[in-house]
Amino acid sequence: MPTIAKNTEELNSLLNGVVSVEGEKVSITDESKLRESVIDDLIYTAVFSEDESTKEEAKRLIREIANEFGAVAASIHDFYMAMGRGEVDKITTPAVNIRGMTYDVARQIFKVALNHNIGAFIFEIAKSEIGYTFQRPSEYAACVLAAAIKEGYKGPVFIQGDHFQFNAKKYAEDPEKELQAIKDLTEEALKAGFYNIDIDPSTLVDYSKPTLKEQQYHNYINTAKMTQFIREIEPEGVTVSVGGEIGHIGGKNSTVEEFEAFMEGYLEELPEGMPGISKISVQTGTEHGGIPLPDGRVAEVKLDFNVLRDIGKVAREKYGLGGTVQHGASTLPDELFDKFPENNCCEIHLATGFQNIMYDLIPEDFKQKIYSWIKENLKNEWKEGWTEEQFIYKTRKKGFGPFKYEWWTLDEEYKNKILDALYKKFEFLFGKLNAFNTKELVEKYVKPVKLPYGAIRK
Repeated sequence: MPTIAKNTEELNSLLNGVVSVEGEKVSITDESKLRESVIDDLIYTAVFSEDESTKEEAKRLIREIANEFGAVAASIHDFYMAMGRGEVDKITTPAVNIRGMTYDVARQIFKVALNHNIGAFIFEIAKSEIGYTFQRPSEYAACVLAAAIKEGYKGPVFIQGDHFQFNAKKYAEDPEKELQAIKDLTEEALKAGFYNIDIDPSTLVDYSKPTLKEQQYHNYINTAKMTQFIREIEPEGVTVSVGGEIGHIGGKNSTVEEFEAFMEGYLEELPEGMPGISKISVQTGTEHGGIPLPDGRVAEVKLDFNVLRDIGKVAREKYGLGGTVQHGASTLPDELFDKFPENNCCEIHLATGFQNIMYDLIPEDFKQKIYSWIKENLKNEWKEGWTEEQFIYKTRKKGFGPFKYEWWTLDEEYKNKILDALYKKFEFLFGKLNAFNTKELVEKYVKPVKLPYGAIRK
């Protein structure tokens, strides 16, 4: 079991003979011991120490050590711009949301990347997940960078804020306050090394308006405001990859005309010469987590690849973007995944399928403990007409935060089964998405800058 430092003195003693710290400067003196055990101590301290200043210092150290090691938080913007110019094609970047056991799960992704020479892959966490999984951006980034060090991965590491979503009800009550809340979260994420941010005001699209541009008004104006805010605070040398979204996931399918109306308004609002979004999320018929049937199985989804293909073509040829982004995909049938690279889809978001693997393989008593907690504490989320299976399927994602320590310290037998199954799933999906052998291609376009923990432009 890794050591969890109670204070900064204990934390510094863990580094003796392994990492030397002189003020802000960190150097690695014993890489093998760092990877063998000390990085485990650092990340467990960053996540579980009861002393806040010790946690903060552990996160800072992990970031500095990762920079020194060569695992550098980076933006995928320039890689997507190369797609927009037609220099890169038929690759879909997998973006994985990790809700639990983040350090161990991230290690499996880096293992797959190392074994298959992958550079195009993203670690992400959504605004909602930050809340219910109890993972602030600084903790999530620390887990990812620590996992890279543990596995010996060197190169750009893409960490993304997914669905930094505007709440339509709060926006209607006070637009400026809701915009400020998204700005605050974005600034927190950038300080942690999230150099990829998906802004999502698609919840504000108003289909009652007569024209497409009017329908998209609050979407494009807030996407432009957030792009400008990000450009003002992004650190020197980094162009953050900003994603936009035109179709609320779970809603009606997106059209080329809607996309063009959005872009017309967005580009009018954006200051001239300022880099804009690098990709556009669209709705193709999926729903986050899939649609549970009364018996708990997930309904088959009819996904319209023409939406990805047609909007992606316009995104690349007319606006120079990387292409379209597919959400809510991890529960789709396996045979569909090789269709994404063929249809101008530059990125795909994957979450619930991995969560399902984790729940399928944990000990039964632990699973029931979580389910009992959900039934007791989340019963107000039980919608009319849902069976217990549907309720559990839809809410068990919220079992990762309150039971974080138990997930991380699962018995090795169960933990290894979960991690082996996840490795195989990541390997399968990344292969289907044409992410294998993308490392040199990504590094051709992406030149990461080693920035300190907390760096933003003031």
